[in-house]
Amino acid sequence: MAFTRVNGMVLHHELRGPETAPAVVFSNSLGTDFRIWDEVADALARDYRILLYDQRGHGLSDATPAPYAMTDHVEDLSALMDHVGIERAVVVGLSVGGLIAQGLAATHADKVRALVLCDTAHKIGNDELWNARIDMVTRDGIGAMADAIMERWFTPAYRSPDNADFAGYTNMLTRTTVDGYAGTCAAIRDADLTESTRALKVPVLCIVGDQDGATPPDLVRSTAELIEGARFEIIEGAGHIPCVEQPTATIRLISEFLGGLPKG
Repeated sequence: MAFTRVNGMVLHHELRGPETAPAVVFSNSLGTDFRIWDEVADALARDYRILLYDQRGHGLSDATPAPYAMTDHVEDLSALMDHVGIERAVVVGLSVGGLIAQGLAATHADKVRALVLCDTAHKIGNDELWNARIDMVTRDGIGAMADAIMERWFTPAYRSPDNADFAGYTNMLTRTTVDGYAGTCAAIRDADLTESTRALKVPVLCIVGDQDGATPPDLVRSTAELIEGARFEIIEGAGHIPCVEQPTATIRLISEFLGGLPKG
């Protein structure tokens, strides 16, 4: 494990792969930590320098008081890349991680070689949705909404009582701090990246699970359509977190995309 202090708080992170290889940075979704990327990161670490990290309020990173802004998350990642010596990377983001990736590309374009936007969009939800979720988690805790969240995250087949992995990811969600969850809900609520994402000029791959109940395929497709030259792919048999539910398909799509990028 590695920890570093950036922007007045501590981020948990991990580096894998050859130090001199091209860099790939992964950013996790709301209510998870970087372990959702384990299988994907392990597969890519033979050929790429991998940076994984827990966003503020998630995993082993500090949970500063809510609310957060998307710029907080973006500047955290930018500072972490500086700290570990990654000047330029392909940034892979899932859900809020995808918003962070889009924000980094818009405000620190020199640091972003390309984007992989997984189960995310230029704008996710509306004020009513996020305010209701903030109110519920603040009043009743994350456990009160866990079942509904897991229905959006995973397919019915994966949500079997006999699936120990499903139980583990439920634990990951419910052990997220209230400040971390509510704070990041506020950041998502206030983020409308439509125009800055429309202006992006880097290679982009957009991926979505066919049964994603949080950012459905049509929403992710609408983001791909904003970006000139973006590629859009649907992963069969997956909900909101295909890197967990269908890692082989996720690895294949990301590997093909990375392999087709211009050198440098």
